This record gives sequence, C-alpha cells and structure tokens, in this order.
Amino acid sequence: MTLLTKPPAGTPGAPDASTSTPPDTREAVERGWFRAFLLRIHFYAGILAGPFLLIAAISGGLYAMAPQLESAIYARELHVPAVADPLPLSAQVKAAMDHAGGAAPVMVRPAPGPEDTTRVLFADKTLGESQYRTVFVDPGTAGIRGDLPTYGSSGALPVRTWISNLHRSLNLGEPGRAYSELAASWLWVIALGGLLLWIDSIRRKRGTNRARTAKPRKVNGRTRTLWLHGTTGTVLFLAFMFLSATGLTWSANAGANVSTLRTALDWTTPGLNTTLTGAEAAPAGDHAGHGSGGVSATSPSVDPAMFDTVSSMARADIISAPMIDIKPPAKPGTAWSVTETGREWPASASAVSIDPATGQITNRLDFDDFNLAAKLTRWGIAAHMGLLFGLPNQLALLAVAVGLAAMVAWGYVMWWKRRPTRGSAWAAGRPAPRGAFLRAHWAGVLAAITVMVALGLFLPLLGWSLLAFIVLDTAVGCWSKPSGRR
Repeated sequence: MTLLTKPPAGTPGAPDASTSTPPDTREAVERGWFRAFLLRIHFYAGILAGPFLLIAAISGGLYAMAPQLESAIYARELHVPAVADPLPLSAQVKAAMDHAGGAAPVMVRPAPGPEDTTRVLFADKTLGESQYRTVFVDPGTAGIRGDLPTYGSSGALPVRTWISNLHRSLNLGEPGRAYSELAASWLWVIALGGLLLWIDSIRRKRGTNRARTAKPRKVNGRTRTLWLHGTTGTVLFLAFMFLSATGLTWSANAGANVSTLRTALDWTTPGLNTTLTGAEAAPAGDHAGHGSGGVSATSPSVDPAMFDTVSSMARADIISAPMIDIKPPAKPGTAWSVTETGREWPASASAVSIDPATGQITNRLDFDDFNLAAKLTRWGIAAHMGLLFGLPNQLALLAVAVGLAAMVAWGYVMWWKRRPTRGSAWAAGRPAPRGAFLRAHWAGVLAAITVMVALGLFLPLLGWSLLAFIVLDTAVGCWSKPSGRR
C-alpha cells in the first residue's frame, strides 16, 4: 500500500520497463485509483488490525452474555425468594452498616424486584479505582446474603468486571486501552471500505455480464470465502458502524476529542445539582456503567432512617423506575440524590436532590427534558452494553461478535490462499497496483490527504497507525525484488 509514493521498477502490479502494459490497462488503473487505494487500505488494515478486532469481538461477545453468567455464579448474592412485604429500607441499611463495622454507605440501591437483594455500597481504600465494597441484603429479613466488590455504577460483580476490563484494556490497565481504541478506530474504516469494494465488485460483474448477483457463479474455495466475507460485512455494516462510534466514546484519546466536540455543540448530558448554595452542577457522565463509578469515595455520618424519607419523597415526585440509586451527601453543604439507573428501554435518568435538613426537594432533573443528543448517547451506550432491550439486545450483540470474528478469520484465509509464497501480491483479490494514488487527479489526492489528516487529528491512534501502514507498504515496495518475489 505505498499510498503516497510510486513503486520501484519491477514491483508486482506496477509499470515496469520490462513489462508491457497495454495503454487501456494503464488508463483503467488511473481511472480506478480510488478503488486501488481502498483495496490496499482495506487489506493492510484487515491484516494488521485484525488481531485487535478479533480480541474485541470475542471479549465483547462474552460481555454481552455476562449478566447471565453473573446471575448464575452469584445467585445467592443477587436473588432471594419472592418478598411480598419488604422491611423498611432503613432496617436493611442498618443491617449492612452493622455488618461493615458501622461504616457509612456511599450509595444504596434498593431491591428493584421482589426476588432481588438490596445493595449497600461502602468506600474501601483496599479496592481499585471505581470499585466499592457491596453488602447484599435480603429485603424480607435484613439478612446478609453476601459481601463482594462491585465496579462502576452498573454494579458489575467480579466475573463481569474481569470480562469488562478484558474487553476494555486486556486487563492491563490504562496502557491496555490502546488496543480497544485501535479496534474501534479501524472497525468503521474497514467496514466502510469493505462495503464500497463489495458494491463496486457487484457493479463490475453486472457491467461485464459475468454475474447478476453478488454471489459468484463459479464457486471455489476462495471465491466462496470472499462471498461469505463480503456478504456478512454488508449485512452487519450498520452494527459495525454503531459499535465503532459508541466504542470510541470510551477511548482515552479519541474519547477526549468526542467529549470536547459534544461540549462545543452543547450535546452534554445535564447533571443534577446537589449543592445547597445554588452552584451549577457539572455535566453527568454517560459511561459509568462500563467504566468509572460516579459514586463519592467518602460520606459523612448517615442516619439510616433518612433513606426511608428520601426514597418516599423521590417516589412522590418524578422517580418511577424500579432501579434507583440513593446517595447520601458526599460532604457538608450538599444534598441527598436519587437517580434512576435502569438502562432498559425505555431507559430513563430522571433524578432529584433533597436537602437533608429541611427534607425539601432542591433540584430535579427530568429525563424528558434532556436534549436529543444526550438521550441518544444514553440509549446508544446501553445498547452497546447489551442492556437496552434485555436478552434480544444481548443475542444481537453476540451474533455481531461472532460475525466479526468470522470475518477476521475469513480475511486471513483469503490472504493465506494468495500469500506471497504462492507467487501473488499481497492483496485480497486482484492485486492493486502501487502508486495508483499519485496517478489520480490532483484534486482527488488533495481531498484524500485532507480527510486522512483530519481523521488522524480527531482519532490519533487511527492517524498514527495509518502512517505506520504507509511506511510499512513503502518498505515492502522498496524491498521487493525485480522478479516480483517478496
């Protein structure tokens, strides 16, 4: 893929003094520079980013089904026999506080259903970032059902936390996030380029009357694999674009640029004001369920009876979702808050803040008043996590993960069948000539370079890896022998 330089003489697929290339072929190459450019980008990106995409697909598929694994593994902590008349929330919180040695909770999540436990979260300096010691309480008896670390505001238990961190960073911490950002950055490029190439191949076949459908008439091993690869990519195209876009919002480098853009366009998610001095609230985060927690690390002394009062007041106002989080004041001068945290459709995020001294609602945040961008962000993230539509959402994500993994495998199979040891150039299909990019019209070259630079600035890892691809292809082109062997 020497995108910006012409190939040395003798390079396969390039003009050579010793190779007689008919004028009509040269003209066709010049006219088809964009297709050749796409083909080399698609090939190199697929070969070099394929491992990252494969890991993301496998770990993402596991994460999609993590709720079922979690429910089975931690059945005692999460579930109880159906409770018809639960004890007051204050009694449940007090039982958890006694179990935790009198520590004050930083958040309480009342049982959302009759067969669920109540979660009482405590800060614990021995745990990692965004992790909390969570005591699970039986709402019917106030008995302690378990004591486990949970992660983020989604309350992921250890198994789901491990899978989540595998998908996010290979469990390598902050440095490992580069892998998932590379995968998300290249997924949309590969998917879009593949779709354009697939459409072009159909057009070419129809134009020459070789076929009337996308599936080749003459089927052999490689053409069958190519058809499976292209058809699957076309069917899953929108899903790939969606996962890439939502995944980039979690990334370290591109995610920061996305946040800056959202702020500039006033697309941020509004935050609940919990200060009692009238100060403005900071925008709320959207990724707490799959990343950082959004729970205060410390909390002053808490009266368990206040949980009954606060819960009743919130339920009488705008809070109606079964799953809610109740947070005591994080420091003096701040209010209690009650927030809807369920992400199932119709996902909501309404919240109220309550003054502990007066028992009055001081601020309210109605999800219906969110701007469209904030709502789409919340829904998109919930869908990416497999939470928005429950089991159908999870199964759809699993199917997409399997499809992506299969496409990566098919891509490597096609490359292997045309690998250099068999005497053909490195391309998935008819070899695309090097140097075609510079034989295009200057306006096309300038437009393509401008787009690549802009994308590289907004998606830094995409830009640096694209530059690496160009350097690699240039080196391969210079290293190639005149005989065409690599």
